[in-house]
Amino acid sequence: MIRAHCLVCAGAGCISSGGNALKDALSNELQVRGLDEEIRVVETGCMGPCDLGPVMLVHPDGTFYQRVTALDVPKLVEEHFIKGRPYQPLLPKDEVTTAAVNTQRDFGFFAKQQKIVLENCGTIDPENIQEYIARDGYRALGDVLSGLKPAQVIAEIKAAGLRGRGGAGFPTGVKWELTAKNPVTPRYVICNADEGDPGAFMNRAVLEGDPHKIIEGMTIGGYAMGANHGYIYIRAEYPLAVKRLQIAIAQAYELGLLGKNLFSSGFDFDLELRIGAGAFVCGEETALMRSIEGRRGQPQPRPPFPAQRGLWGKPTNINNVETWATVPIVMRRGAQWYSQIGTAKSKGTKVFALAGKIKNTGLAEVPYGTTLREIIFGIGGGVPNGKKFKAVQTGGPSGGVVPEQHLDTPVDYDTLQALGSIMGSGGMVIMDEDSCMVDVARFFLEFCCDESCGKCPPCRVGTRQLLNILDRISHGEGELEDLDRLEELAQMVKDASLCGLGQTAPNPVLTTLRYFRDEYLAHIVEKRCPARVCKDLLHFTIQDEKCVGCSVCARQCPVDTIFKVGGQKKYYILEDECIHCGSCVDSCKFDAIVKASDGEGHVTPQRPAVLERPPGRKPTSLVTA
Repeated sequence: MIRAHCLVCAGAGCISSGGNALKDALSNELQVRGLDEEIRVVETGCMGPCDLGPVMLVHPDGTFYQRVTALDVPKLVEEHFIKGRPYQPLLPKDEVTTAAVNTQRDFGFFAKQQKIVLENCGTIDPENIQEYIARDGYRALGDVLSGLKPAQVIAEIKAAGLRGRGGAGFPTGVKWELTAKNPVTPRYVICNADEGDPGAFMNRAVLEGDPHKIIEGMTIGGYAMGANHGYIYIRAEYPLAVKRLQIAIAQAYELGLLGKNLFSSGFDFDLELRIGAGAFVCGEETALMRSIEGRRGQPQPRPPFPAQRGLWGKPTNINNVETWATVPIVMRRGAQWYSQIGTAKSKGTKVFALAGKIKNTGLAEVPYGTTLREIIFGIGGGVPNGKKFKAVQTGGPSGGVVPEQHLDTPVDYDTLQALGSIMGSGGMVIMDEDSCMVDVARFFLEFCCDESCGKCPPCRVGTRQLLNILDRISHGEGELEDLDRLEELAQMVKDASLCGLGQTAPNPVLTTLRYFRDEYLAHIVEKRCPARVCKDLLHFTIQDEKCVGCSVCARQCPVDTIFKVGGQKKYYILEDECIHCGSCVDSCKFDAIVKASDGEGHVTPQRPAVLERPPGRKPTSLVTA
C-alpha cells in the first residue's frame, strides 16, 4: 500500500541543480530501508520556485522541501518517513517571520498564486498519460467531440474572453472564427513554442510539465476550425521539452486520442513536431510558417493574415503554448467560470517568469489585474541584499521598463501598453539600484540587432544606428543632441518596420528615456554612470589604509595591471591599462578597492616610483615610473 508520494521536480532548472541525483539517491535510500513499496518517487514538471531547487513535495501531507541534495536524503528519510516529522533544515522560511513553513500551501510564493495553466505542473508525471487523464485530462476533448458543433466551441472560447498569450493579445475566439470561415482547405493549426525572450521560460515549463494539455487544446482547436493537421514548432534549445512532447504524442496516438476517428466522432487529427534552430525572429508567425515549410525564417507583409493565407498558402491558426493550454480548461469548466477571473478586457490568468534582481526567481501564475507590486514583492519576495527596487522590464527584449512609481499598476494588456511597455509572452526582469538604464537599453537593443533577420531597412539599419548612439553615450562620448536623435529614430523604427521585432525593439530605449532621462544626462553632461556600470566611465583605486597586501586582487586581475608598491605590502592599480572588469573589487575581502565613476570627485593616487610584479603572476621584476 502506498502511504506517500515524493514529487521530485524534474524541470530543467531543478535538473541543472542536481535533481536527477536527488531522485536516484532518494529511490536508493528508500529501497535500502525497505520503504520502496510504500513510498513512491515521482518525477514531475517545474513547481515554480526555480531559485530553491532542487525542490520536493510530499503527498498527502503537503510538506515542501527546498534545496535538497543527494547528501540530505538519508537524514530526510529518517526524519520524515520513519520518525514522522518534517525535516526542519530543508523547509522554506517565511519572508517576514523567518519561521519554517511546513506545507506548500502556506509558503507565500504559492499561496498568492491562482494556478490554471500550471495546475498540473509539479503535480503529475509528464511522461505518464494516465496521470493526466486522472486529473480530467482529455475529458474536454471527449465532451467537445461527443456533444458540440465546431461553431459552439468557437462561441465558448469567445464568451470566455480568452486572448492570445503570445504577446499581441488578439481575441482567440475571433482568430479561430476567421480561420474556420475561410472556405479553402486543408486548414492547419500551429503551436508557437519558439520562446526566445531572455529571462522567459513560461512555455518551456508547461511543455516539460504538462505536454498533454497542449495536445488536447490543439485537437479541440483543430476540430473547431476544421483543421485535421497540427504542428508544434519548438526550438532545439529545449531538449527536455522536445523529449516529453515526443513521448506524449506517441502515448496519445496509442490510446486513440490522436489519429483517425477520435471518440468515434469521425474527426481525424494528426500532430507533428518541428524543431527550430533558435532564431528569435522565428517567433513571429509568418517567419515561423516559412521555417516549417523549410525556407529561411523571414517575416512576410500582412495582410494576408495566416487565417487567410498561411502555411503552404492555406488557412492557418497560430497560438502560443499558454493559449493552447488554457483551451481545455475553458471547455471543461465553462466560459462563465473563466470570464469571472481577471479584468474586464483581460480575462483569466497569466504566467510570468520572474528573473533578475529578485529573491524568488521562477514562475508565478496570477489573475490579470494583479499589481506589479503584488507580483514582485508579494510573490517574488522583493529585491535581495537590501538593495532598492529600480525598475522591471516586461515583455522580453522588445518590452519597456516600468519604474517604481508605477508598481501599483494592475497588470493587463492595456495598462502596460499605456506605460510604454508590452505584456509580451510574460517575462519580467527585475532591476535594482545597481542597474544602469542606459546599459539596460543598450543590452536589449543589441539582442534585437543580432536577432534581426535583416529583411527590412528600418529594423536592419535603424536598430544598428540606435545601438551606435547608445554605445557612444555609455562610453562617455555622447552629446545632448543624441537624445533627440534617439527618440526620432526609435519612432521611425517602430512605425516603419515590417514585423513585431522591429516595431517593438525601440521600447527599451523609449521607456528608459521617458522614466530615467536623468541617467542619460549624467552620462552625457557629467561623463558619469550613476549606477557605476559603464566601464569606460569607471575608475578603480586601492586604499592604502585598508590594503593588507594579501595579493588576491593582483592574482585575480585578468590583464595583470595590479602591482605591489616597491618596499611595501600595499598594492596599486595602473588605471591606464585597467579594463574595469571589477574582478579586483569582487575578490577583495577587506573593501580596500573603491569603484567610482567619473564626475564623483575621484582622484587617482600618484603612481609610486617603483612597482613590483606580484608573486604567481609573472617572473618577479621591477617596473619603474
